[in-house]
Amino acid sequence: MFMPVLASCFILVIAIAIAGKKGEQSMKDKLEKFQERERAANEVRRQPIDDLDYLSIPEEFFDLPTDDSSRDAAEARRILETLREEKIVNLTGISNTDLKLRYGVANLPDLMNFDQNFTSLVRALQMYAAYLNEAGYYKEAISVLEYAVKIKSDVSASYRLLGKLYMKEDQSDKIEGLISKARALNSPLSDPIVRSLTALISKD
Repeated sequence: MFMPVLASCFILVIAIAIAGKKGEQSMKDKLEKFQERERAANEVRRQPIDDLDYLSIPEEFFDLPTDDSSRDAAEARRILETLREEKIVNLTGISNTDLKLRYGVANLPDLMNFDQNFTSLVRALQMYAAYLNEAGYYKEAISVLEYAVKIKSDVSASYRLLGKLYMKEDQSDKIEGLISKARALNSPLSDPIVRSLTALISKD
């Protein structure tokens, strides 16, 4: 009985060792491919960036109710004003390597700035919508949040708040569409957002 058990343990050790070597080789191959793509990306010359999906903030957002005594509302409004004339592009889920391969390494600083502007925008939209909701401007909050969803924000709180507002305003039938849009996001937050919206429906 002892020998078969010993043999089984020996085989298991060998199998683990082989699997470990395969894993190391796989990681090595992935690293080499990444380095190869990086080298190629760093050699791409500047390309036109006219085909980017530039975003603009709806003018009516600057006429929405605000309250300077609310720190969040004032900060959100300040950010929106700052971004008013800036270039904004949603590059969520696109690696720097892919950006360099498509648009050239020289454009990377500008592209990163455009994407940072997008991050600032969606955060400001969430802050503004939260204030509008707390102040009782539900329809205005929905308008801001629907725009955030339209431009493919991946701020989880925006989807949750919009879902709750749809339910408050007897528009719960729109949540299924909201889930579909969340599912299509090019973001690691897509699944958690979908789960939170699904849970919202389940509680109804």
